[in-house]
Amino acid sequence: MFKTFPIKTNQHDQMIEVTHEVQNWIYEQGVKQGIVVVSSMHTTAGLTVNENADPDVKTDMLRRFREAYPWDDPKDQHMEGNTAAHMKTSTVGHQQTLIIEDGQLVLGTWQGLYFCEFDGPRQRKFVAKIIQ
Repeated sequence: MFKTFPIKTNQHDQMIEVTHEVQNWIYEQGVKQGIVVVSSMHTTAGLTVNENADPDVKTDMLRRFREAYPWDDPKDQHMEGNTAAHMKTSTVGHQQTLIIEDGQLVLGTWQGLYFCEFDGPRQRKFVAKIIQ
């Protein structure tokens, strides 16, 4: 089972929770046990699992990424000028593997799956594959 999820970002740096979209798809497929691999199809946008209770976590993470990887480093040679976005994506990673048990994603109480935009706003997509 494979699905492409379109996603529209509206900020340069943004973390969008996509847990419910993936969970709903798993439910629609009738899957009770297995794993789901979720992957960003971009080199400047990734996926991570992190806290979904306090929105300040996202704010702080994005601020820290901007501090660690400044956008306007004059030493960067990449002609598109988005080396910082590539660095951020490599840091969070482009994919996550999650366990499915009893038809539910196995996540901790405060965990959610996030699509991480680092070079937006853009039309993006991520894909998911269920393995039983």
